[in-house]
Amino acid sequence: MTSPITVALTLEQCWHRVPGGTGVAGIGMAKALAARGDVNVIGVAARHSKPPQEAWRPPVEVKQLPLPRPALYESWHRWRRPKVEGATGPVDVIHATSIAMPPQSAPIVVTIHDLAFLNDESHFTKRGVRFFKRGLELAQSDATLVVCPSTATLEDCKRNGFGTDRLRLVPMGVEIIPATDEQIASARRRYGVERPFIMWTGTIEPRKNLARLLQAFEQLDETHDLVLVGPQGWNEDIESLLAKGAGRVKTLGFVPHADLGPLYAAASVFCFPSLFEGFGLPVVEAMGQGTPVVTSMGTSTEELATGAGVLVDPHDVDSIAEGMSRVLGDAAFAEQLAEAGRQRAASLSWDRTAELLMDVYRETVAMGRRAG
Repeated sequence: MTSPITVALTLEQCWHRVPGGTGVAGIGMAKALAARGDVNVIGVAARHSKPPQEAWRPPVEVKQLPLPRPALYESWHRWRRPKVEGATGPVDVIHATSIAMPPQSAPIVVTIHDLAFLNDESHFTKRGVRFFKRGLELAQSDATLVVCPSTATLEDCKRNGFGTDRLRLVPMGVEIIPATDEQIASARRRYGVERPFIMWTGTIEPRKNLARLLQAFEQLDETHDLVLVGPQGWNEDIESLLAKGAGRVKTLGFVPHADLGPLYAAASVFCFPSLFEGFGLPVVEAMGQGTPVVTSMGTSTEELATGAGVLVDPHDVDSIAEGMSRVLGDAAFAEQLAEAGRQRAASLSWDRTAELLMDVYRETVAMGRRAG
């Protein structure tokens, strides 16, 4: 019987102020991998005095390196130390689940979620762009294999210096627990969303395109509210955006994952007109609850929603408005989308993600042996 592969999984993003999609992905991958018998998963992070917020606590043991995050990231990217194994002990593979690149003390697999920072630097802080670009350089030089969650990201990586032979497509998964009528009613009361509503969720940042979503919403009849769910991110002043919007816009801020499902299920439409995405987990989460989706063409969400949602031009306010109106105005079409969305979400599980990752880990170990 083949011995299990030991993998160090970087999970520092769980302690970030806004863990975002990389936090969701890290936790989803860790949970699915830990449930298998052919891999030993050890989390690794910077030094912390307390665990992350409960919603972001990793499902595996996390070993801590001696440096706090700012010093660790700086040391990894500038001096290429300390080694991950200083916390974890010997491992077969290091999986960097974000662009923070540890030193190459064992074969490295890196997940590149997206290259949005190359698409439009103005959507990020200057410090963030420098960090991402350095991580990308190190991924190009040090990673054995590169995991991409979508064909869009994979093609972006090819355009930016990665050989096809190093790239592997590994879509993210989603864990769907259909919300009950009681849970939906409870969530409506708890968050004060009694009227019919359109929903958006994500980290509030420029590439999420909230300004155009608000402008599109103003064109709709006053039958629905617009509910924005998610934490404040960077380079986007939500208050100034809302000052220009209609009074029917509600902001809920961060919502625990247990409440997201009922809110998705309560929404008449989920509208996600992002300018650039590496995958688009909110789209799949909404589909899993049977909520019709309106989302962007020209980025990774097009892969998720083709045949299962309405695709719009995210740069065109009228297109976004027409997409929402089309769903709201046709109950039969909305139900058709709901069923297609459920089927699409059901095809994307974390177990499937873990199986594909295991293929990548085995290939990485074999490549390391041949090189040795």
